[in-house]
Amino acid sequence: MRILLQTARLVLREFTADDAGLLVELDADPRVMRYISNGVPTPRAEITDEYIPAYLRYHRAGPDFGFWVAQLRGTGEFTGWFHLRPEPGSPATDPELGYRLKHEFWGRGLATEGARALIAHGFSVPPVTRIHASTMAVNTASRLVMEKCGMDLVRHFVADWPVHIDGDELGDVEYAITREQWLAASSESPGT
Repeated sequence: MRILLQTARLVLREFTADDAGLLVELDADPRVMRYISNGVPTPRAEITDEYIPAYLRYHRAGPDFGFWVAQLRGTGEFTGWFHLRPEPGSPATDPELGYRLKHEFWGRGLATEGARALIAHGFSVPPVTRIHASTMAVNTASRLVMEKCGMDLVRHFVADWPVHIDGDELGDVEYAITREQWLAASSESPGT
């Protein structure tokens, strides 16, 4: 399996078919799934028959976009996943950033660390000019990660959630950062 990148504390590597159990465990935690499915776990069959094959297709298509397992450096402990990929029907110039971490790793800055590294990777891919991410308006922790990554709030919208999720009546938010914003912020920050 190929490693995409490493940070001070994380390794982001390609998914394998053997990672299905890690996703089942992650998605079984109602706290993790609160803003995705109102706490309902993702069925194992959906993970093995849909998610894992889709992730593997990204890896076969090329090294720049996809979903990656996040592990702690040194121990290899599974912390969650990150993705950077164009949404279906959208151009490769504007991929979506996403992340999902196990509850025990929340509040440690790992989501921000992984997201920043993936944004830097994204802007190293020539066609990428903008990276965006979205979440429910009430998901303050995820919004904070986006803000810490230098992303700006660009719009409020209402997503069509398949199930009612507490707070969905307040809508959703999209954050984004352009290549120019990223480069300007990187040149101002020592050590980046």
